[in-house]
Amino acid sequence: MIALIQRVAEAAVTVDGEVVGAIGPGVLALIGVERSDDDAQAARLAERVLSYRVFADGDGRMNLSLLDVNGALLAVPQFTLAADTEKGNRASLSGAASPEVGARLFNRFVELAGQKIRVSTGRFGAHMKVSLVNDGPVTFWLQVRPLG
Repeated sequence: MIALIQRVAEAAVTVDGEVVGAIGPGVLALIGVERSDDDAQAARLAERVLSYRVFADGDGRMNLSLLDVNGALLAVPQFTLAADTEKGNRASLSGAASPEVGARLFNRFVELAGQKIRVSTGRFGAHMKVSLVNDGPVTFWLQVRPLG
């Protein structure tokens, strides 16, 4: 599984003119599910997103995590993160999980993260408009792969 995380001052997701998820200070995580992913990757990615140190401590160093600052998470499903972009001018999405598996693992990620912090989400399978104020900017690519 993949998470593109951004430290934000605020972020929101709109579907058909309706705000379906919004946060103040925290992390916006665009979540991609790959064909080989399972519950173990969802759990490991949730752990990494929540504990990744992207917030400044008293000395201005990025030493604090979402858990440390009691920040919020806006999780947005984005299957295009699993695209193969190595050849040509059009991405191949063959590495992305099926919609059923993608939805299940995205929801598992949200469920696990929601046990520890406040989580808002986008809507799986919908055409979404994501707005954010990137704080920094601070953006990281996190990826967890199956063991073996």
